Amino acid sequence: MPELPEVETTRRGIASCITNRQITDVIVRQRNLRWPVPFRLRKTLAGQTISSIQRRGKYLLLSMQSGTLLIHLGMSGSLRVVPANLPAEKHDHVDIVFDNHSVLRLRDPRRFGAMLWTQQNPLQHKLLKDLGVEPLAKDFTAEYLFNAARKRKVAIKQFIMDSHIVVGVGNIYANEALFLAGIRPTIAAKNLSLPRMQQLVTAIKLVLKDAIRSGGTTLRDFTRGDGRPGYFRQQLNVYGREGDPCKRCGTPIKLIRQGQRASYYCHRCQR
Repeated sequence: MPELPEVETTRRGIASCITNRQITDVIVRQRNLRWPVPFRLRKTLAGQTISSIQRRGKYLLLSMQSGTLLIHLGMSGSLRVVPANLPAEKHDHVDIVFDNHSVLRLRDPRRFGAMLWTQQNPLQHKLLKDLGVEPLAKDFTAEYLFNAARKRKVAIKQFIMDSHIVVGVGNIYANEALFLAGIRPTIAAKNLSLPRMQQLVTAIKLVLKDAIRSGGTTLRDFTRGDGRPGYFRQQLNVYGREGDPCKRCGTPIKLIRQGQRASYYCHRCQR
């Protein structure tokens, strides 16, 4: 599933190609995504110019004169800027056509993505208004996480993956951040001291920034906005390395299940 670094990589990859471009047409081949693509989207978007592209959590926000287009990539979605004459393939569900004969193309094999329109403040949209803080923002601090964790018995890994607490810390990045912070994924969130929360916040920011610089984690269904794969997966310390030696101490990496998620950790380095 595309996570925050993949979505941010996509945003950066397409921004220079479509910002300040006028939309001339919208082609919807498959309307039934996670939520139906609005029937009036073609009429609504034609003639509008994209003024900016922002990200909130794993949503992309394409701002225009009369509203905002919200895009979510779901489980397997991707966005590409391609020539208008490039034939669409089986899972290419929506094309946004621009005045320079380029197309922003949404591909979504599993159809769990979304493309929705709002004329209101997009941050108050029902899908965004209850999201937690951005992990790379200044207000994501050790004090914030420490206070949010008070009386929370949930395991720290599940806690930092809760989008109501902090957005975009997906399973891979949670595993990696906890390793860097030296924190075992099973410890209750309420049991972490403020100094340990500081270590964790620092690790989360570092892992996400490194992933963005590297183009996101290379997942089966994800490639960068320019069509090239990301390379962060080559740098993973624990995720997917069950039984392999820890890169710090040589102890075999362990795998456990928390909820429906795989958790990888070193029982010597992570306390």
